[in-house]
Amino acid sequence: MKILVVCQYYYPEPFRINDICEELVRRGHEVVVVTGEPNYPEGKIYKGYEHHQKSDEMIGGVKVHRCPIFPRKAGPIYRLLNYFSYPYLAKRYIRNLKAFDGKNFDIVFTNQLSPVMMSLPAIDYKKRYGVPVLMYCLDLWPHSLIAGGISTKSGVYKGFHRISKNIYTKMDRILISSKMFRAYLVNEFGIETSRIHYLPQYAERLFEKLPYRKTDKIINFVFAGNIGVIQNIETILEAAKKLEGDPFHFHIVGGGTDLDRLRQIAKGLKNVTFYGRLPLEEMPEIYAKADAMLVTLQADPVLSLTLPGKVQSYMAVGKPIIGAINGETANVIKDAQCGYCGPAEDVDILVHNIRRFRCCNEKERLGKNARRYYEAKFGREIFMNTLEGELLRVCEGRGSNISVDE
Repeated sequence: MKILVVCQYYYPEPFRINDICEELVRRGHEVVVVTGEPNYPEGKIYKGYEHHQKSDEMIGGVKVHRCPIFPRKAGPIYRLLNYFSYPYLAKRYIRNLKAFDGKNFDIVFTNQLSPVMMSLPAIDYKKRYGVPVLMYCLDLWPHSLIAGGISTKSGVYKGFHRISKNIYTKMDRILISSKMFRAYLVNEFGIETSRIHYLPQYAERLFEKLPYRKTDKIINFVFAGNIGVIQNIETILEAAKKLEGDPFHFHIVGGGTDLDRLRQIAKGLKNVTFYGRLPLEEMPEIYAKADAMLVTLQADPVLSLTLPGKVQSYMAVGKPIIGAINGETANVIKDAQCGYCGPAEDVDILVHNIRRFRCCNEKERLGKNARRYYEAKFGREIFMNTLEGELLRVCEGRGSNISVDE
């Protein structure tokens, strides 16, 4: 297949789309990515990419084109400029874009995180060349805006609702990263159930099972990932305050828009360490120091539908999980029997579960359960085979000359 990938984020930004595209190349497909200049999550253009440097690169056999973009930065104006600059410039770029052989692409694959508008160029290519579009939906819009304080009754929300409906209904097929996304897309936008397929995320290859760590005098908990408002890491800090003097230490790894504020909140807490954003390659070493991993999220009915990608990484290395989170993630932790989970934003129950973990005599079993569940449900090979099959299926459904046997 000749695959055009549309996604606002790409290497060196820390997303799985990088690995997905390179694996598709290894499987014999041609992949061209149209993305933005890297600036996630801190909101600053990465060093070496300023002033539109490296607009075109070959990375792991993938041809990557970077469109100029307004960095995320802080504040609603910068955020809106970021949201709309990429789709506008990407649409202009792909207008006359062809595959390596000068022909049209067979399919467009859009990896939809926030904002949903990043998928607009995919629709534009579909209209122009009659090429089908497959979406991988990782964030639900426009409900993601509520976490930023935007009311569902506001004109801004209603405007983004129209944009979101237009985008989702134009997709030939939608892959969802959480089972709970299905009902939202069906009820909110009238998407036919037959056009939706569940495909959970996986962990990158460097996240392999780690040896069991025998707990010493201090029990170490690690949160790893983006640090924004919706991750609600403040719940962890409030728990840390209540646990001062107990043999626990909390390691917060990652960067994001809420990092500076949280560091101020944690001032004086000797049982909390912030590391900032670290290269992906260093994360297994951080995980190895953990007795258990932490996952938190705001108490929002639609945010609770998501399954954060960090959960798969936690499970892949065979670590128990302690959560203060609702919905899909709570269901997974319970189903896997790999840890303890309480309601989102409930500090007291998180404190209780942390102390419960300390007294638990089955820490090793919880970790083994996590790895076992990962291998059965979230393995990388399972993901790649399913994605490749879905891409081929959509091509065939639109009369493409690509066959499953090729």
